[in-house]
Amino acid sequence: MQYLFTTLFILGFITFVGFLILMILSIRKGNRLPIRYIFLTTACFAIALIGLYGTLTLSSNSTQSEIDQTPSSQIKLSGFHMTADEFKNKFNGAVGKYRLNGLSITRLNILDSSEQGTGSFEYVFNDELRLVGAVNADESIQEVRLYRTGDTRKPTGGILLTAIATLILTTNSEYSYNDAQDVIQDIGLLDRDVNQPDFDGRTVRNGLEYRFSVQDHDHSIFKITVEK
Repeated sequence: MQYLFTTLFILGFITFVGFLILMILSIRKGNRLPIRYIFLTTACFAIALIGLYGTLTLSSNSTQSEIDQTPSSQIKLSGFHMTADEFKNKFNGAVGKYRLNGLSITRLNILDSSEQGTGSFEYVFNDELRLVGAVNADESIQEVRLYRTGDTRKPTGGILLTAIATLILTTNSEYSYNDAQDVIQDIGLLDRDVNQPDFDGRTVRNGLEYRFSVQDHDHSIFKITVEK
């Protein structure tokens, strides 16, 4: 069908140009313009438009069909699509927007990596809370983690939950603070006190996995990774 529309467009356009030239020559010679020239020129122009419209429509539908048939595994996010500096700026932007005092990142500490093609960065908020990120070879972030040191048998709250919410906002620029709280709720941090050493809650949003786990009575981890 696309071949037919393409043929219509080519033939219609060529004949339209031909009749248009004949009309111009006839007018320049001072001859009266035949009605059939006007009719045929208009008809050829209409045929060319129909062919062009059909060609573009079928081409667009074909492209959309290829996208729809692409396996979801091929269109998943390959990373956070931000560098360490962009991450810091977005994180601080969320801190400023929601006035989350005490959480601003001043300067990320870039760490050397033993693995070829990867890197990492770190930021220490205080003696109990530390941020670590992993970076791909193209400098885009592939994972971030919050390490908390302290008695995990006590209710989870304070700066830890605020830092978790800020990380969620950083990785989802369209989220509001209420959306971040919904993610925390899905993980299970608002339903109960995380006071068991085997607690492990997770949820997935927009291709990213958000997970909070308790390692032992003194250590817990919140991490955001690309869903596999």
